Amino acid sequence: MALRVYNTLTKEKEDFQTIEPGKVSMYLCGPTVYKPAHIGHMVGPVIFDTIKKYLAYSGYDVTFVINITDVDDKLINKASELGVEVKQLAGQMTQDYFDNLQLMGVDSVDRFPYATDYIKDMQAMIQSLIDKDYAYALDGDVYFNVTKDSDYGKLSRRSVEQMMAGTRVEANERKKHPADFALWKSSKPGEPAWDSPWGPGRPGWHIECSVMSCKILGPSIDIHGGGLDLMFPHHENELAQSESANDATFVRYWMHNGLMQSGKQSGKVGGQHDRHGDVATDHEAQVAGKLAGSAGAESVKTAVFAHHHPEAVRFFLLSTHYRSPIDFSLENIAATEKGLDSFYRMFESFERITGTSFYDLPAPAVRTETTSLDGLPDDLATELSELRERFLEAMDDDFNTGGAIGTLFEMRRAINGYITTGKLEDSADDAQKAVLTKAITLFRELATVLGVFRAPIQKDTGADDEFVNGLMDLILDIRAHARSEKNWDLADKIRDSLTELNVTIEDGREGARWSRG
Repeated sequence: MALRVYNTLTKEKEDFQTIEPGKVSMYLCGPTVYKPAHIGHMVGPVIFDTIKKYLAYSGYDVTFVINITDVDDKLINKASELGVEVKQLAGQMTQDYFDNLQLMGVDSVDRFPYATDYIKDMQAMIQSLIDKDYAYALDGDVYFNVTKDSDYGKLSRRSVEQMMAGTRVEANERKKHPADFALWKSSKPGEPAWDSPWGPGRPGWHIECSVMSCKILGPSIDIHGGGLDLMFPHHENELAQSESANDATFVRYWMHNGLMQSGKQSGKVGGQHDRHGDVATDHEAQVAGKLAGSAGAESVKTAVFAHHHPEAVRFFLLSTHYRSPIDFSLENIAATEKGLDSFYRMFESFERITGTSFYDLPAPAVRTETTSLDGLPDDLATELSELRERFLEAMDDDFNTGGAIGTLFEMRRAINGYITTGKLEDSADDAQKAVLTKAITLFRELATVLGVFRAPIQKDTGADDEFVNGLMDLILDIRAHARSEKNWDLADKIRDSLTELNVTIEDGREGARWSRG
């Protein structure tokens, strides 16, 4: 099937057709770098990193941009609270963000533009809006006049009156309309400021993304992504000012990911947006504010990565369709992590049988050069081929990563079935090894598209590991002796007791092996 994408603007799935054939321009709203990244900051990058990987696998040349907001009220206030320079705090928190993206396997971003590098370009767009009578200067500030934009509100499908009811806007009684939003803000004494035709100040939040997107990707782009909470007011205002300034369609496909929720409460983990006086106050954002003190709002390194491997977190985030809310809890991540152990055991079996690491297998990078299944037994070839098609159908249906991950579980079952039925752990000839290698290469090909199972997991090595390993060797020796004496009751009791302790025993030609989980 052809790739179809849900467009927030039209509220429909549409055939994916890019502005320039074969190329995709994609922009994702990044963080305001005033505090360490929390788990909510990882959602969008993981999702759109996966989308880029799939588009590249499908043959597109993709340029992916995530901005860094390094000038903002929150940043100024936090730097003042800590007694440090804004630039210093922004630099530290940006590096924290980059470190976490690396841990999460987000490696496909082409550009990370900083807002402060585009101040002159922002002033130029603001001036063009003034010249076209879409904006006006007032007391050192500049505002966008929403009444001049005839289709303002088309993204969120709200009238100006509805927007006013759901938003607390900047208080300035001299504005032409209460909903007019800031393009330029005059600075208070001691705050970062840039000279401008309207006086010293700094840009509004919305104009930053419009300008960075336009300067790097052009006035019209294929995909603009972000969390559902950004649709209004941020994306609505981006859309209005960009199309008014450039007289061109700003975005072909607006894509919004669902928010992370804590427990049974729906809303955004990490708090709500309150940049430049635009604060969503509808029910969703009110609930989000209640979640700001939850574990999910803490540093992702201390709240999540300290307990679970980042690969498990990425797998967890992709297990739900990107437009659906994500039910965040450490227990849910732990369940996902436990489910990954069966994949790791399959990789270990493959290496024991073939002498080759799963992670060293070269996998095709584009779908037109997919792994050949020639030479496989007919039933296995048919099953794997059908699973690959189901994987592609899921991803072609609005990037349904949850469905795609489901096929990986089924593919693992099929491959393990071939290993077990053929008793390959006991003895495998060259032909069987070749079949297994082709099958698991196909698995690696599809897993790479999702950005999972990219490198071996480094397991923790605690101080008591030598003791535990020695004790387990003793237990397995006792079990092996019981089996040799045909004392099946004792052998089974040892195995069952270990299973209750979450220890898995696998019998092979070189003896029994154990693993946790």
